[in-house]
Amino acid sequence: MPRSKSLIIREARHADIPAIRRVVQKAYGEGIGYTRDQLRGQLNHFPPGHLVAELDGQVVGYCASIIVTEQEALSRHTWSEITGNAFGSTHDADGDFLYGYEVAVDPDFRGRRIAERLYAARRKLCVDLGLDGIVFGGRMPGYARRARKLGGHEAYCAAVLAGQIRDPVMNFQLRQGFEFLGVLPKYLKSDAESGGAATHMLWRNPQARRDVARAHSAADRGPSTVRVATVQYLQRAIGSFDEFADIVRYFVDTVADYKSDFVVFPEYFSLQLLSVENEPLAPRDAILKLAEYNDRLETLFRELALRYNVNIIAGSHPALQPDGRLLNLAHVFLRDGSVFEQPKIHPTPAERYWWQVEGGDYVGAIQTDCGTIGVLVCYDSEFPELTRHLVDQGADILFVPYSTEERNGHLRVRYCAHARAVENQIYVVTSGNTGNLPRVHNMDIHYAQSAIITPCDFPFGRDGVAADTTPNVEMIAFADLDLAALATARAHGTVQNLKDRRHDLYAVQWRGRSAH
Repeated sequence: MPRSKSLIIREARHADIPAIRRVVQKAYGEGIGYTRDQLRGQLNHFPPGHLVAELDGQVVGYCASIIVTEQEALSRHTWSEITGNAFGSTHDADGDFLYGYEVAVDPDFRGRRIAERLYAARRKLCVDLGLDGIVFGGRMPGYARRARKLGGHEAYCAAVLAGQIRDPVMNFQLRQGFEFLGVLPKYLKSDAESGGAATHMLWRNPQARRDVARAHSAADRGPSTVRVATVQYLQRAIGSFDEFADIVRYFVDTVADYKSDFVVFPEYFSLQLLSVENEPLAPRDAILKLAEYNDRLETLFRELALRYNVNIIAGSHPALQPDGRLLNLAHVFLRDGSVFEQPKIHPTPAERYWWQVEGGDYVGAIQTDCGTIGVLVCYDSEFPELTRHLVDQGADILFVPYSTEERNGHLRVRYCAHARAVENQIYVVTSGNTGNLPRVHNMDIHYAQSAIITPCDFPFGRDGVAADTTPNVEMIAFADLDLAALATARAHGTVQNLKDRRHDLYAVQWRGRSAH
């Protein structure tokens, strides 16, 4: 007897992202869908609101929802405005309505009531959260072919409501108990079948807790505090790779004794390995020589992350690519054994001139056991759109390994780190080099004052600094960062930079490839 197929609705996971992309693209056609970065943001900003339908282990449907305020839900809006340009970054935990902005089903599996199950799961979530209802902008796939005959969108919707014509999506939604509020013009330009507009639909929750005021306080369950450490690293001559490994191991061992969740090292801090060669090299030859250490460094840091139970942002290191390009790569070694890379997007003029380093083409948030992080190498922190792209993906902590020669360069990184923390209401951790390497071109002198930086508001450190270091002294700085405080500040802070963005006027649209 053939076994029956198992269909379940469950919360989407990051491992589902490739499958979700396939489902959405099949549902809407080639070239239409979400980037990996957008899906990563959706799942990070409100995990319970993003569901998949799984049939015998295969993802065949996707449902996306966020919480928004009554004003946002019931007033005129566009799809980009309400969803934060598809990242779900407009989610407001203290809102009133569940806003549905996607239901997609693999066309090969239609006819099995998968969309109906996803709608039911969304209603259950709304009821469980005690929200006032569900709102969305619905498609009108039958509009384009009838537009000339019927006239505008209002006339089309009136004909559907009167039963004179049938629209597969609108009729389905009406059967699901939604009421028609009106037309949202210019809702989604790319939806040609709907003429760029949408139906404004509402489902009222009969069990809404209208007599109970939802709390305006930070989460009080589960661990919300993350301990981070930044190493201000002294550049000095060494005699072997083993000596370098012993120095690094000392720092990792020390931060592990303090039960740190993260430790970050500076940009290019492994350049002291060139002192092992004990001979002057031309700049390009020197950087290529250093790139030969990549495999040994990866083995070292992965072993340290696993052994000491610490997530390590191992600074950055030059890496020669198969196509001959030389990149400055930041490496992240998680304590579960995972390894991630983040290329520097903007090499400095000195990097380009002395070493012919080229820029990378992706910026991706990284999921860890202590929340979502991002890494930007030195100069990249001075370009605000990169941090915004990471925050759209859900990053709460930004690590900035840097290497600067003198105080002006250091201050450019430091001031921009403060700006990024304020603009995005995130934590920023910087780590710089100090000391000297007289025989290494472009790395002969250093200036640093590494820091752990916070937004500037009441829940955070004075002057927006959780921990600081003494300039040009090798040391470690520690701080405990409360992720719940970020959520509180974003929702109810003195200023609410993320919430107050004008999605109707501007957006960061990434044209490079997606990470991971």
